[in-house]
Amino acid sequence: MQDLIKIINFVKEIDQLKAVLRKTRPYGMERYENSAEHSWQVTLTALMLKDYAAQPVDINRVLRMLLIHDLCEIDTGDIIVYHAVGAEHEAAEAAATERILGMLPNDMGDEFIVLWHEFEAAQSADSQFAKALDRALPLMHNLHDNGHSWKAHGITLEQVKAINGGRINKGCPKLWELLEPMVDDAQIKGWLS
Repeated sequence: MQDLIKIINFVKEIDQLKAVLRKTRPYGMERYENSAEHSWQVTLTALMLKDYAAQPVDINRVLRMLLIHDLCEIDTGDIIVYHAVGAEHEAAEAAATERILGMLPNDMGDEFIVLWHEFEAAQSADSQFAKALDRALPLMHNLHDNGHSWKAHGITLEQVKAINGGRINKGCPKLWELLEPMVDDAQIKGWLS
């Protein structure tokens, strides 16, 4: 029974991810999305785009990575990717991930902590594909919201291409091939600084 109580406490804890607001808005909405919505959408997107991964991926591992990749934001909040966060923030995210997943009984969270670190390192085919999609969704939100978040934070074309282009191209090149001309068009429309 104690193990079940620990799992239920974990489930209650992760409910807080719904309160973490991101910097982009869902399609056609004025409100900002929360990190739980992002995690759900990027996970479902991975299922739909798995055949477009740069290399063969183990989709079950990718899905697990994406479901847990932002749990740390319960403690650290959402930071816009274009602002350098540094080692201190990375350490805070790692500690938060370990705290939250450490709530699970019998070292159940250990495999997910390993997956989180793999996602962050982005060295494996699975993590590169997951990272590609994690970067693509906010970019797509900006493309469908007149660059709202880009304009609010003074983001440049060079930043978008440097931060997103490499990551998306490495994990899902066909997706970057589709998105890059849209980003160039966003610059022409004045959505980027």
